[in-house]
Parts: sequence; structure tokens; C-alpha cells
Amino acid sequence: MNPPMERPQPTSDDAAPTQQSNLTQLAAIDLGSNSFHLLVARFEDDELQVVARCGEKVQLAAGLDTHNHLNEAAIERALTCLARFLPHLEEVAHERRRVVGTSALRTARNRQSFVTRAEALLGCRVEIIPGEEEARLIYLGASQALTTRERRLVVDIGGGSTEFIIGDPSGPRLLKSLDVGCVTHTRRHFSDGAVTEANMRRAEADVLARLECILPSYRELGWGEALGSSGTIKAAASVLASRDGKAGVITIGGLRELRKQLIDCGDLDRIALAGLKPDRSRIFPAGVAILGAIFEAFELITMNYTDGALREGVLLDMMAREKTQNA
Repeated sequence: MNPPMERPQPTSDDAAPTQQSNLTQLAAIDLGSNSFHLLVARFEDDELQVVARCGEKVQLAAGLDTHNHLNEAAIERALTCLARFLPHLEEVAHERRRVVGTSALRTARNRQSFVTRAEALLGCRVEIIPGEEEARLIYLGASQALTTRERRLVVDIGGGSTEFIIGDPSGPRLLKSLDVGCVTHTRRHFSDGAVTEANMRRAEADVLARLECILPSYRELGWGEALGSSGTIKAAASVLASRDGKAGVITIGGLRELRKQLIDCGDLDRIALAGLKPDRSRIFPAGVAILGAIFEAFELITMNYTDGALREGVLLDMMAREKTQNA
């Protein structure tokens, strides 16, 4: 089992670049459909110690047109964000950087135009990873700090896709990625800006229909604990914690109350909830609709939020590969 990643240290390292730091630091960049994230960590004594962590909302998926071409504005937002990441990469050797693109870049027909420019900027390869590889890495990141040995269901709602994994301490057993995310679902079901009962029901029904094909195998294998990672689930847990003080726990009752409150707001531009970051408010109803449908389909009562996700999984995977190569 991979060693646990320590809690984040300060977000910058004031030490001057050295040959040793180049040899011990690893960097992961997650080119998500909603946000880009950078995580830099130092590899010491078989553990990863976080050196820098940052993220920025890019909404790459929002730049896809009806023909699945990324517009130039979205590409420029993405490259500008990556340029801001560069100072954090100065002490990381180019071959020790891993950059992964997910749903929006899997979908974009002109992705190579962005990839070529991003690789020139970052000085390393940009990988567009399949949905199942994304799910595997998410599970690795989400489960790295857990000590229980029970089988678990991990759900990660992103901007363009949602990953479902059942695994145990030995690794993932079932992996699936569905093309439904909070950015793309907002465009599909809340394009008029209204948050109504009808829009929420349509959004939920869409997810339930997509889940039908995977539910039998997941139910057959079963799980003991449900975990959620990434932005939408983190936001839902934060809003609910601001009400009941239970950090990191989402309940079916709390989710239903949250759904009602969003409908009462009535409009994407009028959503302002304690615990919810303003830059997530417009895509939050779609995220809650996706999460509510998942609770219904998998018959969940509670879900616990976990900090780890794709970028942590990427670093842990890199570390495991290096250990194998050096063995």
C-alpha cells in the first residue's frame, strides 16, 4: 500500500533551487474541466511532503461549442493559468512533472492545438488520460489517508465527468467514468439560468438514466463506506457543515434541504449560501442534482468527504513507479 501523504505545508518554498531539490520534488497538474490544480511535493523517506498547492477556476468545458471545439478564449484562460503555475515548478525537473487532462480535453476535437502550446509552456508532456485511468488515480488519491480495511465506494464529481470506484486497501475493483459533470450539466439543464423544480428533476433524471448501466455490477460487489472527493462534494459538505457543524459529512436529509434552498433561490445568479464559494455558485445546482441522483441510485444515507483526489493520486502513482524502477 502506498504511504500516506502528509498534510499540506506552506504553499511556497523559499529555499534556492538546488540539484537535490530537482531530484526529490515531484509535480502533478490536473487539467480539469472546471478547474486546474497544481500540487508539488518533496519525496523524502518514502513520504510526500507538500511544498506547493494551488488551483484556479478555468472552466475549460464551458469553452466547448456544439461541435466540441474549444474556443480560443478558453484556451487562453487555460494557458494563462498554467503560466501562473510556472514559478512553483522552478525546482522540479521536467521529467518529474506529470500533467493530465480529463473530460473536457478528451471531448475537444481540437485538443492538440491546446496541448502543443501547453507542452511548450510547461516543458513536459501533457497526457489526455482515459476515464478509467482518471478513476484509478482518483481512488489512489482519495484512499491514501484511510486506515479502515473495508470495501469503499468513491465518487468524484468533476466539471465534465463523474467517476465511480469500488475498492479496498489492495486497490480498485470496479472503475467507471460517466460523461456528466457540474459544468456540462449546467449547460444541458440550467441554460436559462433558472433553478426550478422542473430543471432539477430533468437534471436528476438524466443522471439516473446514465447510471442504469453500471448499477447492477456495483450493487453486486457492494461496499461498506461511501466517500466523495473534489469540488462539488467538497462544496456540499462545506455548506451543510455551516448549518449543522458536522464537517465532511453529507446526509440524504441535508442534501434534500439543500436542494429545496437552491430552488427557493430561483436563479443561478442569486445563489449565495454560507460555506459556498462565489465562483462555484452557478454550477452548484447542477452538482447538487448529480449528487442527489447518485444518493438515490446507490441508496446512500451518508457520504464522507475526503481531501485526496486526482492530483494526489498522480503524485502517489509517480512515487510508486520510481520505487519500482529503483528496486
